[in-house]
Amino acid sequence: MDDNEIIALFFARDEGAVQAAQGKYGGYCAAIAQNILEDRGAAEECVNDTWLRCWQSIPPQRPDSLKSFAGRITRNLALSALRRETAQKRGGGQVSLALEELDQVVSGAETPEGALDRAAFQAALNGFLAGLAERDRALFLRRYWYLDSVDALARRFAMRPTAVTTALHRLRKKLRGHLRQEGFDL
Repeated sequence: MDDNEIIALFFARDEGAVQAAQGKYGGYCAAIAQNILEDRGAAEECVNDTWLRCWQSIPPQRPDSLKSFAGRITRNLALSALRRETAQKRGGGQVSLALEELDQVVSGAETPEGALDRAAFQAALNGFLAGLAERDRALFLRRYWYLDSVDALARRFAMRPTAVTTALHRLRKKLRGHLRQEGFDL
């Protein structure tokens, strides 16, 4: 069943939509949640919550890509669960480390003059990603979207961990330069 058929089931309020979405993208969402939470039970709960959110969001929303829509929901739920889990026990971890690395490039703080125009920022980020070599784009996305550990990236890309760290540092530096060139004051 393709995405449009599954979305049509959501719009018809047919409970088969959840089963179809879970069958098609359950593994994908589980991998995202597992990378972030590193706890199988918490990841399963997060994925189950994803299907509830999809049910609540479609309609009125009509996503262009059900995979991306469900993946984004899963990622946001997993990050929220991680924040709740680590609120009392502060510590390291791959997710915190990856997000801290990006914080060095872009701060989430709003200024009194106003927040950055989200659409312009997304366009600049997409332009940056489009200009990268395929391996660099995959490396960047695996680290900062899927939140893979440096060791997992080293295995995936057949690199030494120090080479991964160096490549990520260069990509962040390149991103900072690209954003400045696009007029973002960092």
